[in-house]
Amino acid sequence: MNSVNLRYKISVILSMQQPKPYLPKHKIRIVTAASLFDGHDAAINIMRRIIQSTGVEVIHLGHDRSVDEVVNTAIQEDVNAIAMTSYQGGHMEYFKYMHDLLAQRGAGHIKIFGGGGGVILPEEIKELMAYGIARIYSPDDGRTMGLQGMINDLVAQCDVPMGHDLTAKVADLTVQKPKTIARWITAAENFPEKMEGALEALRDKIKNDHTPVLGITGTGGAGKSSLVDELVRRFLIDFPEKHLAIISVDPSKRKTGGALLGDRIRMNAINTSKVYMRSLATRQSNLALSKYVSAAVDIAKGAGFDMIILETSGIGQSDTEILDHSDVSLYVMTPEFGAATQLEKIDMLDFADLVAINKFDKRGALDAIRDVKKQYVRNHQLWEVASSDLPVFGTIASQFNDPGMNRLYAAVMETIVQKTQTEFDGQWVQSDQESEKIFIIPPARTRYLSEIAESIRSYDKVLDQQCGYAQTLYGIYKSIEGILQSPVSIDVQGLSWQAKALPQDQMDLIDGLKKSFDRIKIDLDPYHWQRIIGWADLKKRYRAQDYVFEVRGKQISIPTHSTSLSQTAIPKVALPRYQAWGDLLRWMQQENIPGQFPYTAGLYPFKRTAEDPTRMFAGEGGPERTNHRFHYLSRDMEAKRLSTAFDSVTLYGNDPDHRPDIYGKIGNAGVSICCLDDAKKLYSGFDLTDPKTSVSMTINGPAPIILAYFMNAAIDQNCEKYIRDHDLTDEVQKTISTIYQQKNQPRPVYHGKLPQGNDGLGLMLLGVTGDQVLPKDIYQKIKLETLTQVRGTVQADILKEDQAQNTCIFSTEFALRLMGDVQAYFIDHGIRNFYSVSISGYHIAEAGANPITQLAFTLSNGFTYVEYYLSRGMDINDFGPNLSFFFSNGIDPEYAVIGRVARKIWAKAMKQKYGADERSQMLKYHIQTSGRSLHAQEIDFNDIRTTLQALYAIYDNCNSLHTNAYDEAITTPTEDSVRRAMAIQLIINKEFGLTKNENPIQGAFIIEELTDLVEHAVLMEFDRLTERGGVLGAMETMYQRSKIQEESMHYEMLKHTGDYPIIGVNTFLSSKGSPTILPEEVIRATEEEKKIQINTLVSLHERHTDSLEKSLGQLRSDAIDNGNLFETLMEVCKICSLGQITQALFAVGGQYRRNI
Repeated sequence: MNSVNLRYKISVILSMQQPKPYLPKHKIRIVTAASLFDGHDAAINIMRRIIQSTGVEVIHLGHDRSVDEVVNTAIQEDVNAIAMTSYQGGHMEYFKYMHDLLAQRGAGHIKIFGGGGGVILPEEIKELMAYGIARIYSPDDGRTMGLQGMINDLVAQCDVPMGHDLTAKVADLTVQKPKTIARWITAAENFPEKMEGALEALRDKIKNDHTPVLGITGTGGAGKSSLVDELVRRFLIDFPEKHLAIISVDPSKRKTGGALLGDRIRMNAINTSKVYMRSLATRQSNLALSKYVSAAVDIAKGAGFDMIILETSGIGQSDTEILDHSDVSLYVMTPEFGAATQLEKIDMLDFADLVAINKFDKRGALDAIRDVKKQYVRNHQLWEVASSDLPVFGTIASQFNDPGMNRLYAAVMETIVQKTQTEFDGQWVQSDQESEKIFIIPPARTRYLSEIAESIRSYDKVLDQQCGYAQTLYGIYKSIEGILQSPVSIDVQGLSWQAKALPQDQMDLIDGLKKSFDRIKIDLDPYHWQRIIGWADLKKRYRAQDYVFEVRGKQISIPTHSTSLSQTAIPKVALPRYQAWGDLLRWMQQENIPGQFPYTAGLYPFKRTAEDPTRMFAGEGGPERTNHRFHYLSRDMEAKRLSTAFDSVTLYGNDPDHRPDIYGKIGNAGVSICCLDDAKKLYSGFDLTDPKTSVSMTINGPAPIILAYFMNAAIDQNCEKYIRDHDLTDEVQKTISTIYQQKNQPRPVYHGKLPQGNDGLGLMLLGVTGDQVLPKDIYQKIKLETLTQVRGTVQADILKEDQAQNTCIFSTEFALRLMGDVQAYFIDHGIRNFYSVSISGYHIAEAGANPITQLAFTLSNGFTYVEYYLSRGMDINDFGPNLSFFFSNGIDPEYAVIGRVARKIWAKAMKQKYGADERSQMLKYHIQTSGRSLHAQEIDFNDIRTTLQALYAIYDNCNSLHTNAYDEAITTPTEDSVRRAMAIQLIINKEFGLTKNENPIQGAFIIEELTDLVEHAVLMEFDRLTERGGVLGAMETMYQRSKIQEESMHYEMLKHTGDYPIIGVNTFLSSKGSPTILPEEVIRATEEEKKIQINTLVSLHERHTDSLEKSLGQLRSDAIDNGNLFETLMEVCKICSLGQITQALFAVGGQYRRNI
């Protein structure tokens, strides 16, 4: 090692000693968030935790936040700084727009900090910091400074007094000046002595003010913030012209002085000029309110708000502090308060005007409301009042349009009017409906995961017993053979042999052994005996020249051996050499040959010879550029396996726009798709109903909409084939020309030249659909045939999104309903070859989960879909084949067995627990090499890691594989880097000798041991999830998210200290220290592509102006009437854009409510 490298290594190791947290001299407030259309909120969650523990008050907004939202928050909260992550491209526009908007709104003093891994290039960091961004932290900064070191640097730059220079006058306080309101509150908090005079003048001004204050208090975790958001949403609908102030208090940490001001993240309704919100920390222990609340309320009154909501932090049984500051009080609790006698200790039940029992879907809710009402009657001496008239309400604030929340809102407004004489002439209609949970998983089925674990453990226990019998029988069998000194035959009846003259004592011994054999054989399952006696024939089939089997009624004959250059016959499937029946039976029931239950070694007897598992992954710019990439990648490939990455604008269900924080994202880190024509161009030149074409779409939130675009693109392709086959081209072209002449618009076109291999299929009907140019009966026939022929999958697992990456857009219940509608549509239309959902662990792993957690959470999510679909009355064998999985393949030892364990658990559960047929027992999974192991330093080394991960996947018989490009840590992969990535698996599949065998890891001691260890660990995790109410119950308490973040932190700390060596990152550094490398080519969407996408959208809207509202109205109506929304989407998507559909569904299904 040269001296320069040695010195650098020593400096890095010394820098890896974690620094102590910086001690702030002043009170510091910081807003943290992930940028618009960016789901990587695990990183910012880790950062905000460290910022808090450094003594900072953090207002956390979570993921998918626009510049306007972040800037509004920063101004209203009067913060020192904004700290952002931006991983999904568009960062230049995002950060610059934020800087400009702050300056424009008079808040240029607020510093901006950011990070985005290797995505933000060194030159871009320099440009942003020159523009005025305080600091963009790079991977190199993280490596040298450590997480705490970066936070110390950030906090030190923010450590300045705030509010000491207030010069505003009382007259300046108005609802139109949030910056002035914010600074008044800050000054009152930080410099109360200096503010005494100003506050006296203010109180003199408002002494006759009667602005009502609604005080909301309750136990910690009762869902107060969600409940406030739902009240605010209804208030704004009821009174669109009125202004509302929210003052929310959260506790300060006694140890550090920091605080998590986490109420904003739960609120979707407040980003409007009609609402001002300020979060306060208590800045003292054991209090539910800050001592500056009174000043904050007075300032809000002085500004002229029509109503003020004051929300406290979680309180104990004896706290009633809210009463001193409010006109009307609402106490929020949950059904989980313990014994009814505990209610006698809750002081607020003596004083609260209204009581909300939130989370009314919890067990015991009906008993709880009965007991609370009884206690309320006793406390208030309301013996004559009917139970139904008591101001106690069951609510489920997390549920969109909850009837209980509707009743509570009406009661709150009525009470405010009665107690304060304020005129609120609202139109909200009182309802008698009670809260009723729309259950995804019926309450009686919440133990489903433990039932699966118990079923599998029972299977294993019985098998152990059966193997013991088989082993004993084999011993007897060999003993008889030994005595006879001749072969003994086995058949269905048992043992048989040719009669032989033997001494009497030997005959007696054989007779006794035979009786023992027959007695023990009674305890052996006949099926197991059949497996044992059939083993010899099975071996013969694999030794024969060809192996013949059936798949979906089609007979397939495959050679059983391949020949090496040395002329050695290499078996495609190697069988074990076990002799003893117990060992053999255990192997057959736990491992078995590929293609047989429990499918541990693979789903099919042999791999398909003409179809490698290779997937072509692309997504960049507009649909035309990605179409070029697809054709480039699939050239000379017999099977076309197209995996589509969408830009984050599309991922969040939005339309392209000129607004900078949207504009910057268009076509970056994925392809921009906003309408049916985009989908047609994207997949043009590929026959979407060819059995060798398969399309995978990684889309998540708006998956049903994008899937409807894809299905219609495929239908119109087949309409195009029909038109050409029946010589109708000229007639159809005239019809289309007439349509566009009447609209006075140019016809949509594919921009640029068609790539090599694109014959134009799919482009004839751009701007129209098949039903506009073909008779209805013919179109309908083509549609039904097409739906049964398309192959592919849509990655739409809303569960893992909430747990990990987070590109959720709709409320969880509504998102799952949409996916259920997709599956119901698939069943009704006989769609058997397209997977309705790809249940993904990839993003769970990318967010930081270890391989066992990834596997356990992914499988548990899969079983949640099973239970949900069963609860909707679907047959398991109708939907089982439409489920698929998607895993990340890292470099940890457990990844060697992730696929085989998944197949094994799934098969056992589906057969033993659910009684599913063979096709439903088969777990199909796509796997992608780990993005987490792609490092921005020494990026060439990434290909080595990817190669090892690809070996894991191919040896484990994955159904399809995507190998990441080495430069993806920094940029959308280039053509050259993607070609290298594909070459990795092509070389393994076509050149690497051991892959001539298709079960190379079977029989290895370590593989068997790892398989057992990982399976046991997964089942243990199933039990832990059950303890928390199953997957959905655990999501409510954020169990999965917390576990993933803890594991991510563990990895990051080990990486930083060097205990977990990563070559070229924290060890074996180059003489230059292995800095982040700028690749030769960086992929970004061009200005032309962005403008084309916006123009495409504008043209679509213009030509369908007359029919848009009717179509979207039908969609909203079907949602309310519980119709199948995917069936409606199949029609609506023909004329509506992605953003229009998303907004229409928000109105009837609700938006996702973010979690910390």
